Amino acid sequence: MNRILLVTGGSRGIGAACCRQAAAAGWDVAVNYARDAAAADAVAADVRALGRRAITVQADVADEAQVLAMFARVDAELGPLAGLVNNAGVVDMPARVDEMSLARLKRMFDTNILGSVVCAREAVRRMSTRHRGRGGAIVNLSSAAARLGSPAQYVDYAASKGAIDTFTLGLAREVAAEGIRVNAVRPGIIDTGIHASGGQPERAKDLAPQVPMKRAGSADEVAAAVLWLLSDAASYTTGTVIDVTGGR
Repeated sequence: MNRILLVTGGSRGIGAACCRQAAAAGWDVAVNYARDAAAADAVAADVRALGRRAITVQADVADEAQVLAMFARVDAELGPLAGLVNNAGVVDMPARVDEMSLARLKRMFDTNILGSVVCAREAVRRMSTRHRGRGGAIVNLSSAAARLGSPAQYVDYAASKGAIDTFTLGLAREVAAEGIRVNAVRPGIIDTGIHASGGQPERAKDLAPQVPMKRAGSADEVAAAVLWLLSDAASYTTGTVIDVTGGR
C-alpha cells in the first residue's frame, strides 16, 4: 500500500529535505508551495528520481479555501493521506514588540498557527478512525524560539511556535485512540534560506558560536527527526516535541 505524505512549505529548506528523505523511505509526496513553482518542481523531480510519485500543490496555508483545494487535489491525485508535515511558516524582520504592526502579527499568526491548525484539521478528517480513516501521523514544525522567547528579534514568531507546542500536545491526546500520532520537532539554528527572508542571511553563521556544538544544523538533520516521527519506529510516540538544536 502506498503511503501518501503532504509537506507544507515543501519547496525549500527543511520542507524540501523532508520531501526527499520521505521519498527515500518509501513515501509518495505532495509538495506544497506558496509562490516558487520552479523550486517545488525541482523537489518533486527529486522525489520521482527516487522512484516515488510526486505532485506539486500551490496553496497559501493562511487561506482556508486554498487549503481545502490542496487537500482535495491530494485526495484525487495521490490517494488517502497517511502523513502530514506542518512545515510552512514565516518569519519577519527583527523588531521589538512595541514596534510591531497589527499586519505583521496577523500574517505571522495566520500562517504559523491558523495554517497549521487548519491543515491538521483536514488531515484528521481523512486519517482518523472516527472518520473511517486508516490512521496516520502528523509532525508539526516548532522552533527552539518557543523556549527562548527571541527577545528584541521575533517575540511574535516565538509566540506562534509556543502555540504549536501546545497544539501538538492537545491534538495528540485528542486523537491518540483514533490511530493518529501527533508530534513536533523544534529546530534550533539551522542553515536555511528562512534567515534571508527575515533580513539576516548570515544569521546561522553569526549565531553558531552560541550553540554548544559550535555550529549551525542542517535541514537534513531536522528532516531525519521528522521522518523518524512519521515512521513505524515511533509507533508509541505521540505528544512529544524533539529538540534538534545542537544543545541550545
